[in-house]
Amino acid sequence: MATARLDATFAALADPTRRAILARLAKGEATVTELVAPFKLSQPAISKHLKVLEKAGLISRGRDAQKRPCRIAAEPLAEANEWLENYRALWEANFERLDDLLEELKSAKKPKKG
Repeated sequence: MATARLDATFAALADPTRRAILARLAKGEATVTELVAPFKLSQPAISKHLKVLEKAGLISRGRDAQKRPCRIAAEPLAEANEWLENYRALWEANFERLDDLLEELKSAKKPKKG
């Protein structure tokens, strides 16, 4: 996995507007006009966000007569997920050790019967 591509993916995902655009595109392709509708941003501002997403490889744009529908591209997101998955496994192991320690401490605090 290329570091530059991963960096571009996370940089693009850092912006909440771009994440919202990706969430919308996860439901299906959309034109720029359709993507502008839910935001209080101008069409040029949304277009700038789309360029960042496109440069990161997170979306692609097609040609359909006069329209240029945008589609989500899954590969960069899958690569980011794969990278994050390593850390999820690490944290799960840490939480399991913490759970074990807490159970051990609870057992030590219980009064002995007798």
